[in-house]
Amino acid sequence: MFAIIQSGGKQYRVQEGDVVRVENLQGAAGDQLSLTPLFVGGEQAVFGQDAGRFTVQAEVVEHGLGKKIYIRKYKSGIQYRRRNGHRQGFTAIRILGIQS
Repeated sequence: MFAIIQSGGKQYRVQEGDVVRVENLQGAAGDQLSLTPLFVGGEQAVFGQDAGRFTVQAEVVEHGLGKKIYIRKYKSGIQYRRRNGHRQGFTAIRILGIQS
């Protein structure tokens, strides 16, 4: 059985035992989360309001920063150059199970 959850404006396909990196969430490492799926698949597909009967139980594993990316800006002819770096924060969650 798998589920599709939404977090931080993105959708993730998860099943029991998966560790997924999502946008920053509140909570310390070890805290339990309950997420509502958009879609539940397996023997039969369930979506919409019927998927609201299910819950996805998850546990916060860690918080961290992703790989550093560099942003470069350049305009020719006027000696305009800029370089900036960014590291996006994430929360790693472990899926404990999908219950109805």
